[in-house]
Amino acid sequence: MKILITGICGFAGSTLARHLREVKPGLEIFGVDNFIRAGSERNRRALQAAGIPVLHADVRVSEDVAGLPAADWVLDAAAQPSVLAGTVGSGTSSRQLMQHNLEGTINVLEYCRAQRAGFTLLSTSRVYSIPPLAALKLEIRDRAFRPARDQGWPLGGSEAGVAETFSVAPPVSLYGASKVCSETLALEYGLTFQFPVWINRLGVLAGAGQFGRADQGIFSFWIHSCARKRPLKFIGFGGEGHQVRDCLHPQDLGEILIRQMQASPAPGAAVTNFAGGNANRMSLRQLHDWCEARYGNCPVNKEPGERPFDIPWLVLDSSLAEQRFGWKPRRKLESILEEIAAHAQANPDWLEHTA
Repeated sequence: MKILITGICGFAGSTLARHLREVKPGLEIFGVDNFIRAGSERNRRALQAAGIPVLHADVRVSEDVAGLPAADWVLDAAAQPSVLAGTVGSGTSSRQLMQHNLEGTINVLEYCRAQRAGFTLLSTSRVYSIPPLAALKLEIRDRAFRPARDQGWPLGGSEAGVAETFSVAPPVSLYGASKVCSETLALEYGLTFQFPVWINRLGVLAGAGQFGRADQGIFSFWIHSCARKRPLKFIGFGGEGHQVRDCLHPQDLGEILIRQMQASPAPGAAVTNFAGGNANRMSLRQLHDWCEARYGNCPVNKEPGERPFDIPWLVLDSSLAEQRFGWKPRRKLESILEEIAAHAQANPDWLEHTA
């Protein structure tokens, strides 16, 4: 099987490419990237050293995508990955966001139509509607927000997290909207042109080698910053750092991706959450405590005011992934943090080169 990975020089794309090559040596993997992100060149060199060809192409340009070599399957990991993308001060315009995340997906889907290739979209937990998440009753336990038990949960929500049936109605952010639209288009293309489509909604990805931006990889950014004693701040929700996310190592997707590439989803079963869940959840305050236990005192400032689209608690429920695939994340939170810390020690200039 020949696999094309878009955005292969990003954190998710490069990690998955190397992991798939290791666990399934018979796969023929190649990828494309436009190399606009700091750190992309480092990943290109590592991929090519591993025998994985990397081509220069921009998914926003239809001619670039149409001219790519034939593949049996496309893993779409090309996107602007920040929930703040497209907002004022983000460094990305709203048009650029839609060109990357929506028009780029259309071009890749047209490639799949022409090549009769299967398609897997790496989507996001940020497709879920913000108002019902922001309205959850929360309490503070162990320096972290937790949902109060005595509340009426919206459809798809529970103490186990946010399930696939949770609302995706706006507002979800411009970023979230681009991914919701991409999901819908992918499913429609697959049905219309008869090629298999999988939609994998992912929790926060984390691991060694993630680029050094807070809005694209908070676990890695925070550990690298504490290791270098760089200034940090808790933003929003009183400035205490109680907001909670779960994290997932991309390698935990490898087995699932291979299985998906060998089958078509049953009707109505294409969308699945894959995330660390409650077992791998952590507040920013707890992460900072972990860093201080390792690196000593790391001063952090408080900025109580919220930013657009901030959510105090977002943990994905992946029980459907367990039912459908027998899947659970294998990498524990502590091992992911230790991996990032080892990378920070070996690469003291990482933030400067990838932020």
